[in-house]
Amino acid sequence: MKRFGFFAAFGASALGLVTPALAQDRSATPNYGTVRLNPGFSNDPYIVNVNSGGTIEATGISGDCRGYISNAPDVRLNYGSGSGTLPLIIGAQSDYDTTLVINAPDGSWYCDDDRGAGVDPLIRFHQPMAGQYAIWVGTYGGSDNYEASLVITERESSLPDDEAVDTSGPQPMPNPGGGTYGSVSLSGGFSPDPYMVRVQSGGDYAASNFSSDCTGYIASNPDFQLNYRASSFPLYISADAMADTTLVVRAPNGRYYCDDDSGEGNNPRVWMETPMSGQYDIWVGTYGNSEMHAAELNISELYSE
Repeated sequence: MKRFGFFAAFGASALGLVTPALAQDRSATPNYGTVRLNPGFSNDPYIVNVNSGGTIEATGISGDCRGYISNAPDVRLNYGSGSGTLPLIIGAQSDYDTTLVINAPDGSWYCDDDRGAGVDPLIRFHQPMAGQYAIWVGTYGGSDNYEASLVITERESSLPDDEAVDTSGPQPMPNPGGGTYGSVSLSGGFSPDPYMVRVQSGGDYAASNFSSDCTGYIASNPDFQLNYRASSFPLYISADAMADTTLVVRAPNGRYYCDDDSGEGNNPRVWMETPMSGQYDIWVGTYGNSEMHAAELNISELYSE
């Protein structure tokens, strides 16, 4: 799943919000109607028959987006609040090469081309937000319209899925019991700042399982878990080590932020200008191999070189 946005920490591969060069009209009347679903919905998978494509190039939103889409969303999903234990998976199926563009409730844009089966697109929200999802089904390579099915599901098995770059083994997932090296609850303006914890970087899993923008090798469970109550401060998460380390941060809404060298030297740093409240799962990776190295994880609201 391609997640894109303002590239935090000096243009590195951290993933966040962006103001698209060409903003589609998420408020326009959707071409194929509005869907209202609550977590645990019984008619799963929920399927809407649509025609993919349009006259607008999705690259106007981001260079990571593909295909041609309409100005108005094809479908608007109003997704209710729930326990947060189920993922929200949105895919398209067609005899032709289709793409997906989704504008999430917080205004973030998500795009995909071929993460589903064959040339079908698929986007998974591990911890979906409640609210409005504006969904476009695009046609790759031209503005022709083709029959397609938009599939909305919470069941991992409802859509063929090769989202992980490496599908030979399980992907690292958040540990609800806390990180390997502990957890902490912090509120905006916390002291002392930075909060520091010693960890071992690295592991057996390729961080690219989360996104092609992620690098290094990480452990199966998060190294550390931050429960954060946001205020007006930005949030900086970084790691310091003698070895070349990387960072993977899973925000409360399920979005992954990754970085390699935006800190000092070969150290990573992820910066969120307007962080949300909730649980952050943090992995400290080792670049280039799965060896473990001593590292220091830093959590701060104060920018420093």
